[in-house]
Amino acid sequence: MALTLPDFPWDTLAEAAATARSHDGGIVDLSVGSPVDPTPELVRAALRDATDAHGYPQVAGTPELRRAIASWFSRRRSVDGLTDANVLPTIGSKELIAGMALWLGLGPGDTVVYPRNAYPTYALGAALVGATALASDDPDEWPASTRLVWLNSPGNPDGRVLSVEEMRRAVERARELGAVIAGDECYAELGWEGEWADTPTPSILHPSVVGDTRRDVVSVYSLSKQSNLAGYRAGFVAGCSRVVGELLAVRKHAGLMPPAPVQSAMVAALADDEHVQAQKAVYRSRRDRLGAALRGAGFRIDRSEAGLYLWATRGEDAWATVAWLAERGILVAPGTFYGDDGAEHVRIALTTTDERIDAAVERLRG
Repeated sequence: MALTLPDFPWDTLAEAAATARSHDGGIVDLSVGSPVDPTPELVRAALRDATDAHGYPQVAGTPELRRAIASWFSRRRSVDGLTDANVLPTIGSKELIAGMALWLGLGPGDTVVYPRNAYPTYALGAALVGATALASDDPDEWPASTRLVWLNSPGNPDGRVLSVEEMRRAVERARELGAVIAGDECYAELGWEGEWADTPTPSILHPSVVGDTRRDVVSVYSLSKQSNLAGYRAGFVAGCSRVVGELLAVRKHAGLMPPAPVQSAMVAALADDEHVQAQKAVYRSRRDRLGAALRGAGFRIDRSEAGLYLWATRGEDAWATVAWLAERGILVAPGTFYGDDGAEHVRIALTTTDERIDAAVERLRG
């Protein structure tokens, strides 16, 4: 019996992409969030030094990697006390998000809750197990059948940063329902406005959110964005030891393990903050230039206080905005890819070269 899966939304951008490619100056593709800048040399060196990987890697992660994850949470997210039982490396974060409902034993009759503005993998995870998918930001709306809740802060596509109070209320409600709650936090180091301009955004694991216990709460993270490691598939999950233990048990049976050289590269990346700040400065410059050009062209930018995207609108149907930009050789994603609330917004990625950002700026000014 075939799975009933949602359509892959990017396939519907083919016509707009063709229009953008026909521009005299070539396409400026701002539709996806795939890093374009070099992987830091210290990470590549660690990978090279670990290429004699003749044995199977550890599903649970090497002791060095587990210590590096715990140390990073303490140093960058003010989350202390994580032990080996609280952390687990993953093959990027998307595979964990897609598989979480399955690995936690959800099925028909259960509900998976995710943000109203959200990238599609949360709903996919529910579809894979036949569970009900509910897009809701209001904990009072979550039904008794809720077994898994996804928060996403900073958010994709809209860059929204949830307050400590918002996260704490979500955690309280999830616990009332007996649900696991997971924070997808992979843009935490990329804050732009207010108090997040110089410090990471709050973690769902912080004591101000969870209180004196991490029961049923986990954080999911990826090094793809902050360290340009998308091609390495380097992620991890941390938090409640019971939940992490359940995931580890399934992943051992399934053989889901990051390659040994990647685990070594992750240790190097997690131990170094300098390359993260350097990359953030690059994105800040691109964001400032592109944001100013968009506002000058009549766009309003909403939320977008963190992350790698600008959530922009011209006050019209999202697909009309996609077409308008495509005529200028700029490809973006319509907000409808991410939920009904995005009907008049587009998501504009910062993940292209400085030359292409400058090209987009000139076209918007023209």
